[in-house]
Amino acid sequence: MDLYFSPLACSMATRVALYEAGADATYLEVDPPTKTVLKDGSDFRAVNPIGLVPTLRTDEGVVLTENAAILQYVADRFPQSGLGATQGIARTRLHQWLCFIGTELHKGLFIPVLDRKASQEVKAYMLEKNLSRLDYLDNYLKGREFLLDHFSVADAYLVTVINWTMATPPIELAKWPNVKAYYERLRQRPSIAKAIAEEFELYKAELARKKAAA
Repeated sequence: MDLYFSPLACSMATRVALYEAGADATYLEVDPPTKTVLKDGSDFRAVNPIGLVPTLRTDEGVVLTENAAILQYVADRFPQSGLGATQGIARTRLHQWLCFIGTELHKGLFIPVLDRKASQEVKAYMLEKNLSRLDYLDNYLKGREFLLDHFSVADAYLVTVINWTMATPPIELAKWPNVKAYYERLRQRPSIAKAIAEEFELYKAELARKKAAA
């Protein structure tokens, strides 16, 4: 299968899941400004017209988009990994957390703060409105190792999003000690440590390309 990604973007969650599952995959980096696949210079929008990562092409050639859907596919495709939840309320809880991370944290909180074109007024408003989501998460994680009763694709997604606090100074993890402890603990997990290290190096290369082109 092929994973189209950009360094340290939300697509890193799928990289973590694939590493966790021990799955074979080809990782195809997409340049965010130009939507170019760096390996061959092709237009990524020919694969995903919206131009967003992650995008996954399965072994059967099916193209999947949207982070939560791709993560659930990986969990179902590799059930031996234990990344998902098979049925009943446990599976619904997994869906719940994927939705919460995607809407309340990823899109609701972090994207506005990371947006370089957003005004300081907009960023301040979004922080005031949505920081309560981290209060909720901090309270939930008290005494818990993972979001479910085991490491799942939801944890892969959450760690990826929390990792963005490196670039969002107004969101200081020390204010949420349980979230901070969770993040620092899971960063030591081999699949996550490997993904972050690899993508950070690719991100530095991306910055160097931008500087050279300026």
